[in-house]
Amino acid sequence: MAEAGARVAAIASLTPLAELEREPFLVDTRSQHAMCARWAAERGFTVTRQLLLYGVRPDHPGLWVDIEAGVVDLFVAPNERVLARAFTSADAFAAECARRRVPLETARLDEPSYSAGMKAGVHRRLSMPTAGYDGR
Repeated sequence: MAEAGARVAAIASLTPLAELEREPFLVDTRSQHAMCARWAAERGFTVTRQLLLYGVRPDHPGLWVDIEAGVVDLFVAPNERVLARAFTSADAFAAECARRRVPLETARLDEPSYSAGMKAGVHRRLSMPTAGYDGR
């Protein structure tokens, strides 16, 4: 486990809006990042990067730039379901983290239960970003 003050890259999955009814948490990147931020804050860590990923190769150079630059110490994802969507292989990403000696954590907090109103809010936020809607 990392030391207090560790810098965290929070992983969220970019799941298509079409899956909102079936998988609302996987579509709701804001809630995924909030879960990671809560997990980090409870440990005295700081989220320095928010990653939005979908089917990324575990060896993709962009994943490791912040690690190599020393601005990120570890990765955290809300849970294994998010990791499975974010990467072509969650197991291969975990293995790459181990090979590079970079901790990979999952927050493992309860996913929110989405009401129809919450799903509508996620839909509005994601379907109207260019109209200036900020999700409030």
